[in-house]
Amino acid sequence: MNYEDKIITAVKKVMPAVVSITATQDLQKLKEAAKQLAPLGMPQLDAITRADDETLEQNIPGIENGKIRMGGGSGFLVDESGIILTNRHVVADQTAEYSVVLHDENTYPARVIARDPIHDIAILQIVADNPLPKLPVLEFAEEKELALGQTVIAIGNALGEFKNTVSTGIVSGLSRFISAVTDVSGHQERLRGLIQTDAAINPGNSGGPLIDITGRAIGVNVAIVFGAQNIGFAIPIKKAKRDLDDIRQFKRIRRPFLGVRYVLINKMMAKKFGLPVTTGALVLKEAIPGDHAIIPGSAADKSGLKEGDILLACNKKNISEKETLEDILEGYIVGDTLSFDVLRNSKEKKTIKVKLEEQS
Repeated sequence: MNYEDKIITAVKKVMPAVVSITATQDLQKLKEAAKQLAPLGMPQLDAITRADDETLEQNIPGIENGKIRMGGGSGFLVDESGIILTNRHVVADQTAEYSVVLHDENTYPARVIARDPIHDIAILQIVADNPLPKLPVLEFAEEKELALGQTVIAIGNALGEFKNTVSTGIVSGLSRFISAVTDVSGHQERLRGLIQTDAAINPGNSGGPLIDITGRAIGVNVAIVFGAQNIGFAIPIKKAKRDLDDIRQFKRIRRPFLGVRYVLINKMMAKKFGLPVTTGALVLKEAIPGDHAIIPGSAADKSGLKEGDILLACNKKNISEKETLEDILEGYIVGDTLSFDVLRNSKEKKTIKVKLEEQS
């Protein structure tokens, strides 16, 4: 089978499992919300509260049967029971109603069963009055090292308009770190360990799969760099798989929690504050009333870590600006024990073990 045939075969295999996700809001609820915000000096919202439904339906696109479309994205089926993976920012509005359009054009309501508090991942469940037909499911790639230059294929609902858009490219970079807007309020979130690809990813592709040439998911499309060309990012599938495993076993997503606040040390900081090392993490509280460097009752607190400690390494991995403590913790789960090399009082070296607990 030649290269082109392999891509065509992979797309045909995966396409039936890719879905479009739509978020809608009840028009009357939207008018009530607008009524509360209009006095804040937002004339456009005041116009919404005064207009009748017929006028709104004529002037605002996306209104149908008393509901207004607020946004959407892509996702893909990972279980025959109707479980779907997508991005958290696609389903960020907790007051919205969500529906999914399958490959056969059938539409079903869906409920969000989990939003990952750290990664931009969400899990949905199709809601149906009658038993669902057998649904196509996208397989996960085996956990192995991705290679720069490896062929990848991105599939999704580009711009919320062009359904089942396919683009190809390569793995352009690994373990990327970006700051991205991941909710409707414009809040930024740091996303780590991402796959960078030059396969075209557009708004609306979010939540769709990034697959390898065999048709298995290696990532969840998540973000692009505006103003650049062919720079897109996907969350590695192992992170989504971990969330799915938690949901199946514990009915919730579990996240390990260390319980320290810290600043990373570099040469400039070491010189300014007279620190004895130029790398590591200095345990330090923020300059706000009531803040703690060590969260009371946390795993770090129980282990004996103290404010002012410098964490040099975690499980033999040196902590630095290139590989932060947050990066290192990414590979561990609740119940794992970490061994920290600690410098206390700028001279006393200690080894402190910490058993990770679940984030409340």
